[in-house]
Amino acid sequence: MPNINPSSLTSPTWLNGHLLIAMPGMQDPRFGRTVLYICSHSPEGAMGLIINRTYDEIRFADLMNQLGIVGDVTRELPVHFGGPVDSSRGFVLHSADFQADQTLVVNGSVALTATKDILQAIVQGDGPNRAIFALGYAKWFAGQLDSEIQANEWLTAPADKDLIFDRALDTKWERAIGQLGFNPAMLSGEAGHA
Repeated sequence: MPNINPSSLTSPTWLNGHLLIAMPGMQDPRFGRTVLYICSHSPEGAMGLIINRTYDEIRFADLMNQLGIVGDVTRELPVHFGGPVDSSRGFVLHSADFQADQTLVVNGSVALTATKDILQAIVQGDGPNRAIFALGYAKWFAGQLDSEIQANEWLTAPADKDLIFDRALDTKWERAIGQLGFNPAMLSGEAGHA
């Protein structure tokens, strides 16, 4: 897991626990029409996971076998594309009803764990009620995310737990924007100037 300073998670001015929604004109194909959950945002930078894209060719059960995690894999989780950074590293974004030693509770209801313990618990049926398993993550350096938001590349919204964890990925981007009270077709990818 990237180094996250827990004291930075208490500032109300940061986007910890919020959604980051790509504007329609997003030029970076890795982030076009994506919805991200921001796990950490501080003066040092930001870290988040894409919550509406999966790897079709990678199966959760196969990864568990490769990792030597044994148990009855009755809960088949989609494997999400969490972002373009360190795609061999796994993260579980989950409901805060499960916590291990290395769990980062982002807010009262959502947490992030990046250890094999949570995967073992999921396979054994003792894991969190709701979870997203992702390979890779998105990272921004100090001030980078703030600049991208000011350049009209992203929208921000409070995170809705049901939207975060539901599996209707094809409509998640539209529904995330809809939470803000308008239709995505009304958005322009260009910033306006007076």
